[in-house]
Amino acid sequence: MFTHVTVGADDVEASRQFYDAALGALGVELGKGPDPKGRYWWRTPYGAFAVGKPIDGEPACHANGGTIGFAAQTPEMVQAFHDAGVAAGGRAIEDPPGERRGAFGTLLAAYLRDPSGNKVCAVHRVG
Repeated sequence: MFTHVTVGADDVEASRQFYDAALGALGVELGKGPDPKGRYWWRTPYGAFAVGKPIDGEPACHANGGTIGFAAQTPEMVQAFHDAGVAAGGRAIEDPPGERRGAFGTLLAAYLRDPSGNKVCAVHRVG
């Protein structure tokens, strides 16, 4: 459904370090860049994620109510994403990493705010 997701950051280097650590814990290669617009990109066979200064020159801001979920192949990767993200300048939010039950079945999830305040999570679908 998606080709890519991009978030803005005023401190692109802090965000690059955060995503290299957090996404690295999910097995994603280090971000490539910067591209000509100053963005760093993390690519997988399923899509791409980027971070950079907003192109319009305005300050970066996060989407209130928005969340970007990254797939974790194993339950252990969910905790590793959380730990690596916090160690790289992220902030733990919501419930601690663990099981969530809902309309989509049982998930293991960990939620963080990146250095720019964007809400991200790692999710492993149980079963």
